[in-house]
Amino acid sequence: MAHFDLEEQEQLEQFKHFWKTWGTLITWLVIVVLGGFAAWNGWRLWQSRQALQATALSEAVELAVQGGDAARVQQAFGDLRKDYGGTVQAAQAGLMAAKSQADAGKWDGAKATLTWVADNSSDKGYAAVARLRLASVLVQEKAYDQALAQLSGSFPPEFVALVADRKGDVLALQDKKAEAIDAYRVAWRAMAQDAEYRRLVEAKLNALGARADAVAAG
Repeated sequence: MAHFDLEEQEQLEQFKHFWKTWGTLITWLVIVVLGGFAAWNGWRLWQSRQALQATALSEAVELAVQGGDAARVQQAFGDLRKDYGGTVQAAQAGLMAAKSQADAGKWDGAKATLTWVADNSSDKGYAAVARLRLASVLVQEKAYDQALAQLSGSFPPEFVALVADRKGDVLALQDKKAEAIDAYRVAWRAMAQDAEYRRLVEAKLNALGARADAVAAG
C-alpha cells in the first residue's frame, strides 16, 4: 500500500513540475482556441442575422414596388443600403427600386439607384445588370456617350453578348453604322446558335444592310 502511495506521490510531483513548466502556456493555448471558436461562431451568427434582416428589408422593397408605394420603396431601400449595403439583398432590392423609378418616369432616381448598385454590389452579376440598365436609362435621355461609357468597362464573360448588342443599339442611334454592325457581329457570334435573341440581333444586322451569312464568314 505504501508502495502505491509513493508512486502516486511521485506522479503528483511530476505532474506539478510539468504544470509549473507548461501550465501557463497550455492555459493560454486553450483560451486562444476557445476564443477563436467563439469568435467564429459569433461571426457566423452575425452573418446569419445580417442576412435575415437584409432579406426582410428586401421583401419590404418588393412589397412596396408591387403596391406602387414609391415613398415606402425609397424608405426601405434607403435603410437597406445604409445598414446592409454589402449584401446581395441590397443589390437585388436596388434593381427592383430602379425599375419602379424608371416605370414611373423618375429617370434621375433610377440613374442614382443603378449607379449605386453598379458601384457597390458585392455580386459582379448584379453590378453588370445595373450597368446595362443604366445604359438603357441614359439612352432614353439621349445621353449616348455616357451610355457607351457604362458599356465600356469590365463585364463578366457571360455578359459579352448583351453588352455588345447594347453597344450596337447606341452606335446605331448615333448613326455610326459600321461600328454598330461590328458590335452586333460580336453579339451574334457570342450567342448560342439556338438562342431566340440571336434572331433579333440578326434582324438588326439585316436592317443595317449586313447579311447574316456575311456575319458567319466574317
